[in-house]
Formats: sequence, C-alpha cells, structure tokens
Amino acid sequence: MTQELNNAGPESVSGVGHAGAASTAPGDIGKNVAASGNGGESPAARRRLATPRGASRASQDAPPEATKKFVAPHRMEKVTFGAHLGGVIAVSLWRTSSWIVGHLPAGLTYRVGGGASVIGYYAASPQRRRWLRANFGHVLGVPPNDKAAGRMARAAYRNYSRYIMELMRLPWMKPAQVEGLLEVHSLDRFIEIYKESDGIVLVAAHLGNNEAAAAGFAKHGLEINVVGDDSSYRELYELFSRQRESWGVKMIAWRNLRGVFGALRRHEGLVLLVDWGYREDGIPVKMFGSWTTLPAGPAILAAKHGSSIVPFSINRQPDGTFRAAADDPILVASDSPADIAIATQKIADALENHISPAPEQWYNFKPIWPATAEEAARLEARHIAAMANDAKGAAPNGNGSNGSKGGRTVGRDPAPDGAPDQPAAK
Repeated sequence: MTQELNNAGPESVSGVGHAGAASTAPGDIGKNVAASGNGGESPAARRRLATPRGASRASQDAPPEATKKFVAPHRMEKVTFGAHLGGVIAVSLWRTSSWIVGHLPAGLTYRVGGGASVIGYYAASPQRRRWLRANFGHVLGVPPNDKAAGRMARAAYRNYSRYIMELMRLPWMKPAQVEGLLEVHSLDRFIEIYKESDGIVLVAAHLGNNEAAAAGFAKHGLEINVVGDDSSYRELYELFSRQRESWGVKMIAWRNLRGVFGALRRHEGLVLLVDWGYREDGIPVKMFGSWTTLPAGPAILAAKHGSSIVPFSINRQPDGTFRAAADDPILVASDSPADIAIATQKIADALENHISPAPEQWYNFKPIWPATAEEAARLEARHIAAMANDAKGAAPNGNGSNGSKGGRTVGRDPAPDGAPDQPAAK
C-alpha cells in the first residue's frame, strides 16, 4: 500500500531500494509543513531536497566511525534523458515479470524467488550486509556478528523476495481473491478508530505486505491516501499509482502539501512509513533499547491539524493471508518540542511491538541505529533538551514553537477545515 513516505519503483531482491513503496521520508514532510506554516507553500518546499542520511555502520573488525551520510538516490535535481529511459525500461521489465509471475503457480514463484534472494544477499555489498546484521542485532539483543543476526538478515531477504512476488501477482488476481488476502476481523478496531477520528495519520514500518491490505481497506469504505515520491522513475510511479487507485487507494505526490492536508480535512487516512533509516536531524527516540531517530513529519502533521496518529501493521500469516493490527490513537497536544518528542517515542514503541513478533518480515536495508556511542549520546542529550522544551537544541522542525503558534490542542474542537487551503508543495 505504501514507502519508503520509498522509491517510486521496486528495488531488486538484492536490496538496493524498496519495492513499489512509492513514498518519501516523512521527515521531509515535517520540514515542509513547518516551513510553510499552516500548509502554505514555501520556496524551500518547492525544491527537491537532497537530505543526507546516516548510511554506514562500522564493520565488526574495524574501529567504529561516525555514521556516514549519503544522498538518497531518488532525490534527483531534474529528470534527465537517462532517468526517463531508465523509467521506461523499468516499467517494461516490471510488466513482463508481473505477467510471468502472475500466470505461474504461486508456490513455484515463491520457491524460485526465495532461492534468488539468498544469492541476492551474498551478492549485496559487505556494507549492506553489515547494516542488516546490525539492525537485527538490535532487535534480537545480540552483536551484529552473531549467527542469529545473520540468519535473521537472510530470512528478511527471503520475505522481501516473497513480497516482490506477491506484488507482481496482485494485478492478475480476481478482486475477490485480493479482498480475501486481508483477515476481515482484524480490521474491526481500525474501522472503529477511523470513524471516530478527525482524519488519521497512519504510521507503519516496512513489515509484511502493506500492498495486500489495500483492497481490504477499500472494501470497507475506508478512504486511504499514500504519500508517494514521484521524483525518480516517474513512469514506474505512475504505474503503481494506477494499480493502487484501482483498489481505491489514492496517491499524493510528496511535494503536494495541499493534498496532504486535504486528506486530513476530509477525515481520511494518510499513510506514512517511518522506518526510513537513521537520520541525525530526526526526533531522538529509544527503540529496542538503543537511541535512534524517527521523522518529525507524523507528529507535526497531527499537531497542526488535530488528527490522531495510529500505528498499524500488516503481518503475513502462515496460510498466506494477512492480519491487520492497529494501536490506540496517539494524540499530539501541540507542536512544542516536548509534545513532538513524546508522540514520536510512542510511535517508536508501537513499531517495536509490531516488529517483535515476526522480525524476519521487516525488510529495511538501511542502518536504523547510529554507528557510535557518541552519536547515541548526542541523541539522548537532544531528547532531554526537548523534554525541557529547549527549542534551540531539540526542535528539528525548525520553528521552536512552544505550542502557542501553529499547534492545536487535540482535545479542543478544531476548525472543520483544518489548515488553510493554500497552494503547497510537499
């Protein structure tokens, strides 16, 4: 259903990107919202941001180094002829592969894909394997070089391969088959929350198969919007947009803040995947016992609009169907540093609870935690400053608000139209 709030098209099984997620980093949304006031467009929001991200974890046999930064590959300054050609080729390859996979027995495609994923894991760069082992080491509470972390990393590759195969098969399945993928009873609590909320910001990890839930949501009359990154391989982005919209899921381009706020004003669901990887400008949180960051976007959006944040997950079951889980709503009282920090920590706690039962279904190929103790200590210091409402050191949203500007207390009756409908770009 969503991404990486991810690249516009599927990544290879070797883990170079994130398949079909068509989303962008929620942190960029938060920056644009903060810069534009109540949803208006700022010059900075119009630019394609080339935000550096934490990239590398130290190898187990080398001294630790600070987490390296890299520019996300989908943050292209302009669409070149090469990028356009790449998009056309990618669409052709995807359509062909989808047709083949969609007309072969499911069991055969999953077995072949699983075998290819093992090759992909060992063909991946040593750095990427270190990231994976380090991530699962945190989850399992073991060192990155522990055999259990390696086994979990390989299992994640196999599950990611299955996700790719499932995504390719979806267009060739009958509507009733697609609707049957999601266990109906697991939606009861979510539907309850949806109907009671003044718009909801749905946050999730790359877990299970969010795409498989799309038809299930639409069948129950749930209006769902996914914020998508259309800045690379536009052709592939449009292909996935059409596919999702055929299931009743609407796409919003990541610069379109008017669309983002419009979805919340209409009391619809807005999906953001938040496990983009460690970024030093995010909100410090503790997850699986260690300091890292999550994007500010969900909490800032909820504070400015008065919406609820609802963590959710779609986990694959042994019989190939999926079960949805939704937590109780997270309310954000204001956009003060302390309230943003509290809400984002609650999101981190929810992610941990959703990932823990089946960590092998978590496919994320970037470093989630910083590489050094010094970086972690700086995050803890920033968290302490935020809780003291020290805007200078703890408000990556950049406005230093203490709740008196831009924020809205959720418990009060918000204006029905939410943020002013000004031209905006996400």
